[in-house]
Amino acid sequence: MNKPLLAALSALATVGLGATPALAAPHTTAPHASAPHSAKAAAVTVDFAGTVSLSNCSGSVIRFPGSADTDPALVLTNGHCLETGMPSAGQVITGQSSSRTFGLLNSAGTKIATLRANQVVYSTMTDTDVTIYRTTTTYAAIKSSYGISPLTVQDTHPVAGTAIKVVSGYWKRIYSCNIDGFVYRLKEGDWTFKDSVRYTSACNTIGGTSGSPVIDAATGKVVAVNNTGNEDGGRCTVNNPCEVDASGNVTVRQGINYAQETYNIPACFTTGNKLDLSAAGCTLPKP
Repeated sequence: MNKPLLAALSALATVGLGATPALAAPHTTAPHASAPHSAKAAAVTVDFAGTVSLSNCSGSVIRFPGSADTDPALVLTNGHCLETGMPSAGQVITGQSSSRTFGLLNSAGTKIATLRANQVVYSTMTDTDVTIYRTTTTYAAIKSSYGISPLTVQDTHPVAGTAIKVVSGYWKRIYSCNIDGFVYRLKEGDWTFKDSVRYTSACNTIGGTSGSPVIDAATGKVVAVNNTGNEDGGRCTVNNPCEVDASGNVTVRQGINYAQETYNIPACFTTGNKLDLSAAGCTLPKP
């Protein structure tokens, strides 16, 4: 996984114990923002506006096609970035109190405000790897105070070959590549993710990029959330996920990174950005 950095350091001290997943170590070179992409490369400008930095992870302020400006703003990151610890396989967390803070970034990657959560609306590492927080403010208030709009989550399945940007609020770095394809099952340690996005090799994401929004470079919409990669060529172990096809065949792709699709999330939220796992079309795992 492209995991939290403090947990990575802790895990390095306990290598071989096997009880707690080892997490990716910090990058050893100075982080840098990617160079601006040309107008020909995308129909919209993809930058850091609307992304957030968390303690050791990345994330973004998101809205759904049906969200209203007056709704409480939501923040999306990974399930394995949850502040109370990674959910176990099969575990789904809803309605958990939280006071976590997020650094809101502008287009240049400068922190311009601190947002605060009051609830973990949804978190799991089963089938997918997502945490969604509810904040104490609204989209309208954020726009009025800071001039920042949320990123919209696309509600249709992403397409192979699409040019994408993985935008890390933690590193203030943007990775550019394409969707190489989709993985029937991605297995990593105790966890299994379904229908994962596989990047082309240019998106060589690192520890701290966990939870970064994966943005369609042509539309500016969120199509996935960055979460893991095979670091050492290991087979189906933590930090070394493997691909499993419908027939059970296993493929290991060292150095390749992955994300979890988000198109199925909007159907699970109703008026007022309220979670409704029983809503028609909602396929997210239930508690």
